[in-house]
Amino acid sequence: MKKQIIATEQAPKAIGPYSQGVKAGGFLFLSGAIALDPATGEMVGGGIEAETERVMKNIEALLAAAGVGFGDVVKTVIYLASMGDFATVNGIYGRYFESEPPARVTVEVKGLPRGALVEIEVTAVCG
Repeated sequence: MKKQIIATEQAPKAIGPYSQGVKAGGFLFLSGAIALDPATGEMVGGGIEAETERVMKNIEALLAAAGVGFGDVVKTVIYLASMGDFATVNGIYGRYFESEPPARVTVEVKGLPRGALVEIEVTAVCG
C-alpha cells in the first residue's frame, strides 16, 4: 500500500516533522488543525469562536486538496483547552456536518500547541 502526502498552501504549513495529511488504504488522515492563519502562520485572535472557524476552514482546505469534503469525514477528535468551550465549538462544528455527522471524540487537554484553545484531527474516506 502506497501513501500519498497531502499538502496545500490554503492551510497552514506543518510546524513540526509531520505532514498536513496522508492518504493511504482508501483513507485520508489529517494532522490536528489549530487556528493558524495560512497566510501568516500566526494564531488568529478573537477567542474560541474565531479559532474554531479558522480550524474548520483549515480542515476544509485540506479536504479539498485531497479531493474530498466534509461528507467524506468518518471520524474526528476534538481537543479543547477547556470543556467550558464545548457548546460553542459544537455549534460551529455542527454547521459543517449538517447530515450524517462523523463519529467523534471530544477531550479536554492540559495544553495545545501555540496556546490554541481547540485542535481537531480528521479521518475521511477517499477514492
